[in-house]
Amino acid sequence: MADMLKFVERAQSYPAKRGAADRADDFREIAERYATPAAEDQAGRCSQCGVPYCSVHCPLHNHIPDWLRLTAEGRLREAYELSNATSTMPEICGRICPQDRLCEGNCVIEFSGHGAVTIGSVEKFITDTAWEEGWVEPLVPGPARGQSVGVIGAGPAGLTAAEYLRGHGYEVHVYDRHDRAGGLLTYGIPGFKLEKPVVMRRVERLKAGGIVFHEGFEVGRDATLDELRARHDSLLIATGVYQARAIDLAGNDLAGVVPALDFLTASNRKGFGDHVPAFEDGSLNAAGRDVVVIGGGDTAMDCVRTAIRQGATSVKCFYRRDRANMPGSQREVANAEEEGVEFVWLAAPAKFTGAEGKVSAVEVNRMRLGAPDASGRRAPEVAPGGAETMAADLVIKALGFDAEELPLLWDAPELGVTRWGTVLVDSKTLMTSLDGVFAAGDIVRGASLVVWAIRDGRDVAATMHQYLRAKAKSEKVAA
Repeated sequence: MADMLKFVERAQSYPAKRGAADRADDFREIAERYATPAAEDQAGRCSQCGVPYCSVHCPLHNHIPDWLRLTAEGRLREAYELSNATSTMPEICGRICPQDRLCEGNCVIEFSGHGAVTIGSVEKFITDTAWEEGWVEPLVPGPARGQSVGVIGAGPAGLTAAEYLRGHGYEVHVYDRHDRAGGLLTYGIPGFKLEKPVVMRRVERLKAGGIVFHEGFEVGRDATLDELRARHDSLLIATGVYQARAIDLAGNDLAGVVPALDFLTASNRKGFGDHVPAFEDGSLNAAGRDVVVIGGGDTAMDCVRTAIRQGATSVKCFYRRDRANMPGSQREVANAEEEGVEFVWLAAPAKFTGAEGKVSAVEVNRMRLGAPDASGRRAPEVAPGGAETMAADLVIKALGFDAEELPLLWDAPELGVTRWGTVLVDSKTLMTSLDGVFAAGDIVRGASLVVWAIRDGRDVAATMHQYLRAKAKSEKVAA
């Protein structure tokens, strides 16, 4: 019993964050990983409870209590192997998952008032150590099956499915519109949350395992969907959702009113050392500007914290509800506040104003929370008192993402989609309306978390494997 109550005598302790002023000057991750004794100490706080709610609420159902116990016992390689058994990217999830809403937020110790086990930080420590020690094994393909798979999209869902399918022995080709694989891991998430070498070493491992990447390849431009179907025995659509949600306000077309992903991609490209004209001419650069970010999710947090690091004069975040109803991670809000971001709660833009085609201010309506809407949340409504004007010469719209019109872009009108534009799939097989064409990740579920994309990639790889085995068997019988 004493071992199960270590959390009573051991305080919760995350890896120390660098000072706000220090970290706001660069794009390095804001906290180092644990030293080994600290990781073992914190992992040992796990009560090994009978019903591990942390695992239940993890989309991957990681064996969290088990690898925490192994870490506490100093059996780190075994802890890595167990962590790696359910996740293709444990060190990435350890960095960017909203643990406060998932595993840690459902830790039994958290409910008892002693502070959750620091699951994400331990997860990061385990796999970073595995990379350093050479425990991360190469991707070894299974016996060749004589069948090929095409994966459209090199984000977390596509990369996860590609890894599993290559392990089954299929020839795997990954097509992506960008010049580097990784999707939002590479170009959407800033380095202070996920340093890019962490992503690139995963991609390089897949390339070394024989997965063929076709970077800078755009379906609809370089090949139609039908042409890709003819090349492969099966296809996976894992494009994610990239179309920025519109905001229908006067002044929306002014220079300096930009989508969040354009802003983040430009910043990440500069981090790679790329030539980025829109950054260098100031269009997507916050340096010396009064920045307003509109939105309350994790993308908005990425934008405000990026703007701080680029040297913005001021950074404000407008959110139409209050802090308690904000969808983004509260940890990210706290980090942003420490770094100098000002949050303007219960505020929504009314219009953008400016001169000579450039934005210079935002007219802001103060909001209040009214009666609950269909989702059960209290709906924001304009409060009396009129609009205020706030200076802004760079406005970043972080209102979420919708699916692109894939049937139109890919000349595939027979590809079934939902009324939201996401790809329609069979709930059990994840196959689309086209035989042999599957879909997974955000392009099916809508904008969601990386950990859910990994889960979807794992699931769809299993159903594609079943389909391809059945196809090979039927072709053999027919021959």
